[in-house]
Amino acid sequence: MGARPAVCAADGRRDARRQDRGLGRRGQPHAEPALTVASDRVTLLGTKGGPAIYPGAPVRMPTATLVEMAGQRIAVDCGLGVTRALVGTGMHLRDLTSVIVTHLHSDHYLELGPLIHTAWTAGLKTPVAVYGPAGLAACWEAFLRSMAFDIETRIADEGRPDLAGLVHLHTIGEGVFAEIGDVAVSAIRNAHPPITDSYAVKLEAGGKAVVLSGDTAPFDGMAGFARGADLLVHEAMIAEGVDRLVARVGNGERLKAHLEASHTEAVDVGRLAAKAGVRALALNHLIPVDDPAIGNDNWERAVRAGGYEGPLHIGQDGMAIGL
Repeated sequence: MGARPAVCAADGRRDARRQDRGLGRRGQPHAEPALTVASDRVTLLGTKGGPAIYPGAPVRMPTATLVEMAGQRIAVDCGLGVTRALVGTGMHLRDLTSVIVTHLHSDHYLELGPLIHTAWTAGLKTPVAVYGPAGLAACWEAFLRSMAFDIETRIADEGRPDLAGLVHLHTIGEGVFAEIGDVAVSAIRNAHPPITDSYAVKLEAGGKAVVLSGDTAPFDGMAGFARGADLLVHEAMIAEGVDRLVARVGNGERLKAHLEASHTEAVDVGRLAAKAGVRALALNHLIPVDDPAIGNDNWERAVRAGGYEGPLHIGQDGMAIGL
């Protein structure tokens, strides 16, 4: 057995700037040109498991990921803080074209409306394709109603395009559900009770594949779905921190039961990554993320105990991983 690759836990941000294309209304493609992409990468915008944030340094933000492949820029999940995090990568919000929401827990879509609205105020004039579970449409429509005065005022006073007309919602299903430029996007239903419309997603282009687990407990089919991926971004939990977490939050046994039934321990992530033969693994949606007794060495030990020996990235907000 050779030496293990180094664990990555630092911000690997690059200066590449990218543009993408989405899908237009009712799934019809529109021909927005893409900027030249120097290299493909995945940026972990928010790596905290769960919706709550607490004082302390550093403050981690909930789930959001930016996938840049084949000249496309695709945001996956929109937890609190996603708008600021996207700008932090150097992205112009007016270039937003494609968003995927894996499931309807607030830490994955709370900032969807504010992201799109802020992009609109920053100059967005082209279509945005949003993919997610069926219930996402009700969220977007309610957001538009809640912001109707502001939106109507800005259209009339500032000459902005109709925001509602720019956004086109598409329902995720298993199998290939979108082609965004040259990127094929597919999904598999995962295990995240009590939510049933919850998905892992895979993005493929140019012989490369990125798989994002979404929130999930271990389930049959994930290893096959992730087989040979260049990067698997998977949620992770360390059980020894759960009791301390629920004691702080105050929901006691009910919250603990949910976490244990709906999420994946880091050792099991290691087993999955080894079984799937992925080329690199990134831990995301960390539970708990703010326990001083749990550091990078704990995450690594757990993953390695599961048998995975490849490159390991322990998620930090803003971490960029090249493909």
